[in-house]
Amino acid sequence: MSIQFGNAPCSWGTIEGFGEGVPADRMLDELVLAGYRGTELGDYGYLPTPVAGLRAALTRRGLTMLGAYEGVYLRDPAALADGQARVLRVARQLRAVADIGDPDWQPLVVLADEHSRDHARSQNAGRITPELALDEAGWRAFTAGAEQIARAVMAETGLRTVFHHHCGGYIETPDEIATFLTRTDPALIGLVFDTGHALYGGGDSQPSALLDSLRRFRERVWYVHFKDVSAPVATQARQMGLSYQQAVGAGVFCELGRGVVPFPAVLRELEDGGYHGWITAEQDVLPGMGEPLESARANRAYLDSLSPAGPAGGTR
Repeated sequence: MSIQFGNAPCSWGTIEGFGEGVPADRMLDELVLAGYRGTELGDYGYLPTPVAGLRAALTRRGLTMLGAYEGVYLRDPAALADGQARVLRVARQLRAVADIGDPDWQPLVVLADEHSRDHARSQNAGRITPELALDEAGWRAFTAGAEQIARAVMAETGLRTVFHHHCGGYIETPDEIATFLTRTDPALIGLVFDTGHALYGGGDSQPSALLDSLRRFRERVWYVHFKDVSAPVATQARQMGLSYQQAVGAGVFCELGRGVVPFPAVLRELEDGGYHGWITAEQDVLPGMGEPLESARANRAYLDSLSPAGPAGGTR
């Protein structure tokens, strides 16, 4: 199975409860127009929640459901029950459409920390220092909660869970990612490697640092997000002390190929390591940041330029 490229509602501004308000039908139509054949679910309730409606929306456009992101405040055991219920809610939707589209792909539950909830982590995103890390009790609660949710997802739906390291949350830096992976069962939880969060969250904008992280975590990478980073914006955000959301609003995650993420080298590393399946392109778009369809097309054109075979079938 070759690598294929999808996109996600966040590229149309639907990002965890805020954004442009682009209607779901328009978003899906534009995603297809831009050349993608896979999508993520986005915020629960954005795409149709009735199974029949969701299946119809995907089937008539020939789309594969790739996964669904859900943030849970994992450091607090008191928040686990509510978080698990929300994760299982989206997992059921994924399970209900898993037979549509690519027969070789099963959608993944993309579990993340509920980022930006803790002020210090959000305010220092992109420049995290060791004293801001979880303490031992926090690590125990965090990893136990993640494993509990992944087990519940597997037991009820048969789907796998990947963890999304994320700026503004408690798993951001390479060392934090490594600690999380060391403390969790590799048969139970994989990693979604997000190029943008890995580079910005690593504290610098050197492409070699991103490749080092990918090599370091390759054995746990079950899924990949392609997101680019503007080095000038990242530098400015760090120097000015911008919060995570302020950095996103300033355009730290730019169109693919316009930043410093070494995508050709990333693809080579993935292919050499045997990765196959889908990669989801993401460009977080907030109000006033431009036209999502134009950016999605530009990102698709850049992805096509990485492959001598071109865009046929949306594959590489």
